[in-house]
Amino acid sequence: MNSTKRFAALLSVVAIAASACGGAASQAPASAPATIEPTAAPTEVAFPSGDFPLTLWTKEGEADGSLQYVKSLTDAFTALYPNVTFTVVNKDVEALREDFQNTGLGGDSPELLWTVADHVGPFTAADLILPLDDVVDRSTFVPAAADAVTANGTLWGAPVSFGNQLMLYWNKSLAGETAPADSDAWIAAAKTLTTGDQYGIVFNQTESFWLVPFLGGFGGRVFDADGVTPTLDTDAMRSALQFLYDLKYTDKVTPAEADYNVADGLFKDGKAAYIINGDWTLGAYAAADALGDKLGVGPLPLITGGESPHPYIAGAFLMASKAVGDSPDLKTVVSEFMKFATSKDQQIKIVETLKRLPGNAEAIADPIVTGDPLLNGAAEAAKLGIPQPTNLEMRCIFDSMTAGVRDLFTGNSDVKGIAATMQQSAVTCISQL
Repeated sequence: MNSTKRFAALLSVVAIAASACGGAASQAPASAPATIEPTAAPTEVAFPSGDFPLTLWTKEGEADGSLQYVKSLTDAFTALYPNVTFTVVNKDVEALREDFQNTGLGGDSPELLWTVADHVGPFTAADLILPLDDVVDRSTFVPAAADAVTANGTLWGAPVSFGNQLMLYWNKSLAGETAPADSDAWIAAAKTLTTGDQYGIVFNQTESFWLVPFLGGFGGRVFDADGVTPTLDTDAMRSALQFLYDLKYTDKVTPAEADYNVADGLFKDGKAAYIINGDWTLGAYAAADALGDKLGVGPLPLITGGESPHPYIAGAFLMASKAVGDSPDLKTVVSEFMKFATSKDQQIKIVETLKRLPGNAEAIADPIVTGDPLLNGAAEAAKLGIPQPTNLEMRCIFDSMTAGVRDLFTGNSDVKGIAATMQQSAVTCISQL
């Protein structure tokens, strides 16, 4: 299948999925971002006069160049509208959520957020963000990207990028040109590549976001059909936990300990053949001073006897404080910035700069995406993804699973007990929401 058809398949498959959202955003180094040049004003509406100092909190960090990209974008908008200035503040994903909830709609609250889709649940539950159906044009976005931040039929975020899925990266100089056919072949290769201070497989052993794809590979999901009842104490969960336990303690192809930064560093230093990581680090690994043309990208290997792993898909999104709606002029300014940031021209720049799939429907069909083998590998991985739930209950699921994962990777082999504890913890947490 050629790249254009493959990408069309991605859109048609993923668009079927309802409500998605984005999760665990970690950073890794990339090449310096291109400077964003001002373009023609995005609309012909009369732009408000007066000064508009805006604060934007973003999950994007300096390590991968994404914070610089955000600042280039806001600078370009200020060049178009000199009466609008921005203070851009980087915050860790969880700190951004907690700080915004704690600040509420007070004087220190930012007007704009650049964050992940799983914040829709807690922010809407607290009535903190502005609905965007009359602020941006939903039809300009990739359908699945817009669905990621849609709850109860209302759009709450403007998609900046699309994907966020975990996938397999490999060092071709160690692991060869092609990905393993299935998990048995993957583990067999990893065993031969684990020697001395070199490891076959590395990944973040401290967060449950890395458990989710394997749960899907064994046919499991975190919620029952009602979308709120946890289903963590299942055969699928026990199988997923056993699979990950075996990688570390039976197959012995992973480091004794590895958080995100340790795994990322090992791969970039050429001391790991395979890494499980997100699309957000594609640009960093593809950089000439990292893996360059030795980088392979694709979906996680098929679970032998099971399914392909199903990572969560989502992206990055612009959201607005509900307080923005109190001023028609401020709402117009925010609307114009969102339209500017998600326009085709600016979205192509995010592909060029950060190697991320864009949220704009025209940009994602552009040859800059369809003609890039690395982005096509990311697209194949995204095609196997499932939408990450946006509901408030998902926070309880993540917290419960993360505690279980950390228990597992400190040597607890009782996967039945871990799964049961995760289930009870999630049920208790949800009952207290």
